[in-house]
Amino acid sequence: MSIAQSIETLAAKVKDLKPIIETEEATKTAFIIPFISTVLGYDATDPREVIPEYTADIGVKKGEKVDFAIKAGEDFRFLIECKKIGEPLSIDHAKQLIRYFNATDTEFAILTNGEVYEFYAQLDAVNRMDERPFMTIDLSNIDPRVLPYLEMCTKSKFDSDTITTNAEQLKYIAEIKKLLSGFLKEPSPEWVKFIASKITSKRMTAQNLEAFTTLVATASSQLLKDEANRRLRSAQDYDDSPTTAMPEQPSQASTADTTISPVQEETGADNGIITTDEEIEGYSIIRAICCSEVPATDVVIRDAKSYCAILYQDNNRKPIARLYFDRKTPRIGIFDADKKEHMHDLNVVADIYGFADELRARVKSFL
Repeated sequence: MSIAQSIETLAAKVKDLKPIIETEEATKTAFIIPFISTVLGYDATDPREVIPEYTADIGVKKGEKVDFAIKAGEDFRFLIECKKIGEPLSIDHAKQLIRYFNATDTEFAILTNGEVYEFYAQLDAVNRMDERPFMTIDLSNIDPRVLPYLEMCTKSKFDSDTITTNAEQLKYIAEIKKLLSGFLKEPSPEWVKFIASKITSKRMTAQNLEAFTTLVATASSQLLKDEANRRLRSAQDYDDSPTTAMPEQPSQASTADTTISPVQEETGADNGIITTDEEIEGYSIIRAICCSEVPATDVVIRDAKSYCAILYQDNNRKPIARLYFDRKTPRIGIFDADKKEHMHDLNVVADIYGFADELRARVKSFL
């Protein structure tokens, strides 16, 4: 079962059982232990891997426990602190987790209420747990873009250096998004002054600052609405396109093989190419899969009008895959060592995980 399928299955269970779960112990049994076993891939029945109620005396603190410790041999991988389903998560309410994190050789910790899973690292200081998570998995609102990073935390894919490298990027991206969101919703005086300095030479008196604050807020709102409308129009165009305009494509169960020459690029100064969120998501998944074989920086996206190409080392003679998302049924074409493209239908972008072996084999062929 892929990481996306495991998460979706658990999310459905949480939605179904959440109203009747009333205690922390029930939360652990119903949701958190399945997360450890089916998502992260550890044997929750093996005390060598998953230790419930882990106890370690720390200084004058005796007999304190953290809910779960996950180990591989003698090495700690995760410490997990659990709360009851529905209870807000706050690092202030996880003092044991912080103390244990600082006292053991673990590099990662998870704070969860069974529905939301916050992943912590030690990016700010060595042997000291960060105050903010680098990744959050919310089963009530799954963001498929984080699934490649979650897969790196599973037992079979675990590599602390890779997780740490990506954790830093994720943490900064999350903080930047929060900052930008705040600027768009309630622009600060500093943000308004910065914007105004780019478009006017007026001095920012109190009166001008007030006027430009309104203008920036209005422009931000219109920008977001325009982008939403553009996406809706784009989706409507796809839905309204006649089915006869596209030749019938084979199903996923019966893939088609197409022998190709090196990737053809579509050029033009104003070519109207727009790289969509779905294409970026697909690229992120492919890069996460391939980084077990090659450096993540060697997996590069290059968009075109009729497809989105994923290339090795940004070389159009070394295609890894193509994403065909501009149609009702999205597809992925994966190349083999002979540059033959094998086509597969996708129900959702996360279905790309099901072709991990083919993608890894393709990048291996370049080595």
